[in-house]
Amino acid sequence: MSTLLKTSLAYAKEQDQKDELNHYKNQFHIPKDDQGNDWIYMCGNSLGLQPKATQEYILQELKDWANLGVEGHFEAKNPWMPYHEFLTDSMAKVVGAKPLEVVIMNTLTTNLHLLMVSFYQPSKTKFKIVIESDAFPSDRYAVESQLRFHGFDHKEGIIEWKPRKGEELLHLEDLETILDQQGDEIALLLIGGVNYYTGQYLDLKKIASLGHAKNCMVGIDLAHGVGNITPDLHKSGVDFAAWCTYKYLNSGPGSLGGLFVHEKHAHNKKLKRFTGWWSHNKNTRFNMRQEFDLMPGAEGYQLSNPPILSMAAIKASLDIFNEIGMDTLRKKSKTLTGYFEFLIHQIDTDRIRIITPSNPEERGCQLSIQVKNADKNLHQKLTDHHIITDWREPDVIRCAPTPLYNSFEDVYRMTEILKTLL
Repeated sequence: MSTLLKTSLAYAKEQDQKDELNHYKNQFHIPKDDQGNDWIYMCGNSLGLQPKATQEYILQELKDWANLGVEGHFEAKNPWMPYHEFLTDSMAKVVGAKPLEVVIMNTLTTNLHLLMVSFYQPSKTKFKIVIESDAFPSDRYAVESQLRFHGFDHKEGIIEWKPRKGEELLHLEDLETILDQQGDEIALLLIGGVNYYTGQYLDLKKIASLGHAKNCMVGIDLAHGVGNITPDLHKSGVDFAAWCTYKYLNSGPGSLGGLFVHEKHAHNKKLKRFTGWWSHNKNTRFNMRQEFDLMPGAEGYQLSNPPILSMAAIKASLDIFNEIGMDTLRKKSKTLTGYFEFLIHQIDTDRIRIITPSNPEERGCQLSIQVKNADKNLHQKLTDHHIITDWREPDVIRCAPTPLYNSFEDVYRMTEILKTLL
């Protein structure tokens, strides 16, 4: 097929007609301009769009609260007491886990702290934590505070896994070297499964294997991976993971996060942890004078009864994911992002380049476009043309053609505008 045909609007529309998921775009609210035309939304890696069903899901809980009051905990259409359980199976499928290993609760950094209570158990000689040199800031802040809490100098306690000089991407061989040289001092690896800046998707199974070989615990931040790639958390062997749900899982700004604790730790009651009412055995929870009886698995990390309205929004989105399946979403994602990459490469300019891996197995849907001599001007011009992307200092425009609600035509029109602006 000729390059000319592939770079035509007709070709993009033809691909949309062939796309079995194309109709799902109609199930989401798309931002519009003053004339009612859809904006091109490429920012699902920062905040996912709202499913049209979300309002109905939340209204159901408001209705039951209005009509039933406290009895809604047991008598609501979706009883509130076990509400988090309505999300577990779908969430487990998205991240490749067993239901025992997953729970929706709290927010991302809160969950990371709760997990590190269990999985960061430093000694005087084995206390260091490995993170990516360009980890998301909240991960770095959380790790620094954990080190200080345990009495260590955070500057001494953090080991950065860095890209090689003149490069942006990480090499697993360099992580292996770090562990070979300093493994006896390292207690924990806390790595972003998909790097927020470059979009690089790392080999979680290999990371777990390298860390465990040096008797280190291994945790993953899946904020930019959940709903984007298929991490197969159970098979990966990582000890724990945490994520938010408001990016690719479309649950709304600041919504609840989720966590994974591998089955091998599910029944270990000797693990140190912080507990609360909701980590107690659900069968005797309301017998107030029972001694604490820890629930097995991820549920044992809960502290309090969950916010139902937030969970209702998560359920609205997860029901869509459950209907489609991650394998189908991932298949479209690879094709759509591949087309986006192809079109960008057709632009005759030296002002931009893609720093995300070109191998589809090493990325999700996000492509990070690095801008030469960047001053945020190009990103602003895209916004002025009703294209919503995400600017990250110092020089990257992050674009995420999300398979649930982005089309081949979206990708085509964006690159045509980008070409004109350049």
